[in-house]
Amino acid sequence: MRVIAALSGGVDSAVAAARCVDAGHEVVGIHLALARSGKGQAGSRGCCTPEDARDARRVADILGIPFYVWDMSTDFQREVIDDFVQSYDQGLTPNPCIRCNETIKFAAVLDRARALGYDAVATGHYARIVESAQGRELHRAIDDDKDQSYVLAVLTPPQLSGAVFPLGDTRKADVRAEAARRGLRVADKPDSHDICFIPDGDTESYLRRHLGEREGELVDVTTGETLGTHDATYALTVGQRRGLRLTVPAPEGHRRYVVGRETGSTRVLVGPQELLSVRRIEADQPRWCGVTPPSQSDVHVQVRAHGDQIRARLLVNSEDVAVELESPLRGVAPGQTLVAYDGTRVVGSATITRATS
Repeated sequence: MRVIAALSGGVDSAVAAARCVDAGHEVVGIHLALARSGKGQAGSRGCCTPEDARDARRVADILGIPFYVWDMSTDFQREVIDDFVQSYDQGLTPNPCIRCNETIKFAAVLDRARALGYDAVATGHYARIVESAQGRELHRAIDDDKDQSYVLAVLTPPQLSGAVFPLGDTRKADVRAEAARRGLRVADKPDSHDICFIPDGDTESYLRRHLGEREGELVDVTTGETLGTHDATYALTVGQRRGLRLTVPAPEGHRRYVVGRETGSTRVLVGPQELLSVRRIEADQPRWCGVTPPSQSDVHVQVRAHGDQIRARLLVNSEDVAVELESPLRGVAPGQTLVAYDGTRVVGSATITRATS
């Protein structure tokens, strides 16, 4: 098999590429240039810092495989960064890693690889692909702490057919040990940040630079009373209690929390803690990792990469889905990704539009 190994400059992608070489595949290493400036914070993840590119090239040299840099910065800016900023501007809570897997690594990169005559793209994601009578299935990795199946749940069967995840059956500590045995200098390189284009981790400041102020009112969801003002909607998240600067005390001193935002406005809704717990989640844009599941299927769902797994009943329509949760879940916000599992198998995903009690 002819394989494109995506080398981020980190330990996971390095060992994944090495295993592809060991398996006898014809392997070419590529590093994705994602930042338009070509600059980044040393030690941060994969927004194509010079350090990352050098580390990726050293790995390719040790493995004895060709190495190229693919400039995907325009696609990344449009599909991931712009989408991230616009989503927050609309009051949504996006996951840029999921968006990158959907539109860059297993769309633009896979398309280019296939156009060049390659069969698959290999990455260092912690997930497993299992062959079954129904076709290729995406499953959780055996290392629960590092499992990345949640951020891969947007992959469709054609994309899964061109994906290789060599690390899904290995624990992270063993991957680092293997890298050291192979003489790869990235063996002890620190793990990456969640958002590669915000290396300092200050999402609020990043959004403030791009969106400016988004002032509005803080409104009691139960009474409609204005309780105060805020500087920026994107600085407030569902479930937040501190820093709200409320000017009207709650009856009997009960705490108030951010429970949502009015659609199409800068009015942020606050209310009692019990409103954070939901039992029904609605979502659109479903993407199935295999055949469309029957409605009324029993599944487990997650709304965060390493969040709680909740038993639920999956309701499927032609253009949207809903889940009825067996136990309540807190802090669910529009824009988050809902992922459904059948055991370790990823059923599919959808974008959350509404959550109710």
